[in-house]
Amino acid sequence: MSLHPKIEAVTERIRKRSAAPRAAYLAGIEAALRDGPNRTPLSCANLAHVFAACGENDKARLRGGATPNLGIITAYNDMLSAHQPYEHYPERIRTMARQLGATAQVAGGVPAMCDGVTQGRAGMELSMFSRDVIAQATAVGLSHDAFDAGLYLGICDKIVPGLLIAGLAFGHLPAMFVPAGPMPAGIPNKKKAEVRERYAAGEATREELLEVEAQSYHSPGTCTFYGTANSNQVMLEAMGVQLPGSSFINPGTPLRAALDEAAVRRVLEMTALGDDYRPLGKLIDERAIVNAVAALMATGGSTNHTIHWIAVARAAGIALTWDDMDQISQVVPLLARVYPNGEADVNRFQAAGGVPFVFRELLDAGLMHDLPTVVPGGMREYTREPRLADGGVLSSEPAAASSGDESVVRTVAAPFEAQGGLRLLRGNIGRGLIKLSAVKPEHRFVEAQAVVVDAPQKLNKLHAAGVLPRDFVAVVTWQGPRANGMPELHSLAPLLGMLQNQGRHVALVTDGRLSGASGKIPAAIHVTPEAARGGAIGRVRDGDMVRVDAEAGILEVLVDAAEWNARECAPNTAPNAHDMGRNLFAHSRALVGPADQGALSISCGPPAHDGGNWNYDAEYELGGDAEAAMAPHDSKDA
Repeated sequence: MSLHPKIEAVTERIRKRSAAPRAAYLAGIEAALRDGPNRTPLSCANLAHVFAACGENDKARLRGGATPNLGIITAYNDMLSAHQPYEHYPERIRTMARQLGATAQVAGGVPAMCDGVTQGRAGMELSMFSRDVIAQATAVGLSHDAFDAGLYLGICDKIVPGLLIAGLAFGHLPAMFVPAGPMPAGIPNKKKAEVRERYAAGEATREELLEVEAQSYHSPGTCTFYGTANSNQVMLEAMGVQLPGSSFINPGTPLRAALDEAAVRRVLEMTALGDDYRPLGKLIDERAIVNAVAALMATGGSTNHTIHWIAVARAAGIALTWDDMDQISQVVPLLARVYPNGEADVNRFQAAGGVPFVFRELLDAGLMHDLPTVVPGGMREYTREPRLADGGVLSSEPAAASSGDESVVRTVAAPFEAQGGLRLLRGNIGRGLIKLSAVKPEHRFVEAQAVVVDAPQKLNKLHAAGVLPRDFVAVVTWQGPRANGMPELHSLAPLLGMLQNQGRHVALVTDGRLSGASGKIPAAIHVTPEAARGGAIGRVRDGDMVRVDAEAGILEVLVDAAEWNARECAPNTAPNAHDMGRNLFAHSRALVGPADQGALSISCGPPAHDGGNWNYDAEYELGGDAEAAMAPHDSKDA
């Protein structure tokens, strides 16, 4: 099947826009490539430090022969259910590497915070910045320059994007991302949401709520809803940097173990010491980025990736924009219904056909690129389901011709919706995004008076006081990257969901984020420019009529233009506190860029011009392609 014209056009637009920084990036990869093992240039003292703690066999290999050395970057901690299975991975990887005549070392560990723990708490203000800390920590680990490939152990929200950004900074190294798999299914997500809403209404006790949450999050493995963590896994497969079909195999199973071992074997085959060198920086090109976005849209994935994948692309010298994502979403149909877009969890998605089925449909329709991946055979290998044959031998078979459950997965010929999961909104309030696939059609248009707050807790207090209008648009300002690190506002979902259940017309507009598990409320999020940059969202006042039209892509306040333009941004009356380590991230808040440029607080990728950072505002203002799309902007917006 030939490539869909729109996908081809968007890809070419990205390629043209990215020509200079991409060329500079690839030149850096060539410059970093060297003959022999990567540890060869190390001095004797350097090298002795590398293998000082190793056993005799590993020491012998590291001292001499041309054998590869794997650098393991692990995000293990045993508070995150998704990452707890990684505890024993390093020893398993070292054992497998030794059996294959190679070596492996833990190059470094990176922080891995759980947004499920910090939702609605002060710690959430560190969440977005943790991605950049993870990238920096990964770079520190790899900077020892003693590794021939990277093996990345990470799954959840900011962790995978952070690992990717750093992996691309060391793009001359081959890389393999190794998931640990989701926990088995627990209580249905719909029931959990119902109890949350009853608790918000005062109709359920804390004990009842805690019990249902414990039944939902109940064992090692990734949370089973289709939030940011599980979206990460699908997008990694779509870019071809994770083994085919490996995303949703449960921890502790024989198939999981076989896939883990296969990942080690395959990444060793890809080093520059062999005949199949596949550096990460060359695998992740414009086509791979478009594939990741197409997969996100087809599955109704997390809104967080409208920020993270711009940063990931930028790390590879590729300039991706919200407009690109919106255009892809308009042509890629919605093929999956997984909570919060439906009632199924990722285990049921996997059983119904999962990633191989969806990718087969997209490739056959020309909605994904077939491209080189970490395995021979390209993206077509990702349309096959992994299996264990007799004797525990890893094999695969083609995805089923038809869906195993049409309430969960469908074909391109009969999709759930003709368009993908996300939509770009524009208007006099700014630009924002909405997770269209999670919102029923009857709730996609809301026009009501604004209730403006600068902290989500204030909206809950207004509800408790009984002073909220029947129909309203909650405008939550001063929640962007520069204001307070752009926390997720998932704590508002139960309240707004409960009010919507009562037949009230409600919506959310914010320069903050909503979780990858954002639910059924129409929510215009990531609004940019943010209030802390003087954005128009800060001009909205209580009682203004606000229109949120998800189908038409409109986000506007119905105020006379002269009055609107004369207004100033309202001040922040909920200033940042300095507990929970937030004072340590003051520099990040001062340096962070806008959400639509990846909300980066670090330099990422080659510079656009003389050390300046990329700014896509010119393209946005022109409403399409613009030669000036990568003009530098002031360092305060870096």
